[in-house]
Amino acid sequence: AMDPQQRLLLEVTWEALEDAALIPESLSGSPTGVFVGISNYDYYEHLIRSSVDLDAYAIIGNNNCIAANRISYLFNFTGPSIAVDTACSSSLVAVHLACQSIWNRESSLAIASGVNIVLSPWVTASFSQGGFMAADGRCKTFDAGADGYVRSEGAGVVVLKPLSQAVADGNLIYAVIRGSAVNQDGHSNGLTAPNPQAQQAVLREAYRQANVSPSQIQYIETHGTGT
Repeated sequence: AMDPQQRLLLEVTWEALEDAALIPESLSGSPTGVFVGISNYDYYEHLIRSSVDLDAYAIIGNNNCIAANRISYLFNFTGPSIAVDTACSSSLVAVHLACQSIWNRESSLAIASGVNIVLSPWVTASFSQGGFMAADGRCKTFDAGADGYVRSEGAGVVVLKPLSQAVADGNLIYAVIRGSAVNQDGHSNGLTAPNPQAQQAVLREAYRQANVSPSQIQYIETHGTGT
């Protein structure tokens, strides 16, 4: 009855804690926050269309908020437990909120993640009719021939904690997040169309929050469609 996205998150969260050399039992009862980027509910659609009798397990197992809550429940984390749905940016916004929770001392440690599994053709078919999907199945970012994006699947988890604490604990540190920012396009020439002014504004705010000059930036990774 459980959405496989929830099972994937449990697996990859365990692997992330393992990679961080953190023993789950040692975090039990701690104010560890869980922030999950998730927007897909294909499995629930499948259950509704099937002849399977829906019960409490099906409802709980397919509610996106439970994707975060189940992790907190399993590991006995007592910090915020939040599912985030901002479409393609869900996992990045989850990281943003996790950092805010740490900086505000709401969480001593945070699990930030994203998951997506494509189990139904209806979203892809709808996006194709709307002109969002690349006809050849390839993203052509920043190219004159760009004609849409490509849907994909996966799950990813990062374990976040204050830098000073990570250094004191002798943790393996992959990266340092200096700052982050989130905004919305507001009015543009369409609900799905980007707003260049809004994107400039969020970049400036991210630089300000991180206390970093744009001239110091050496590498930029963009959203796959290059919007």
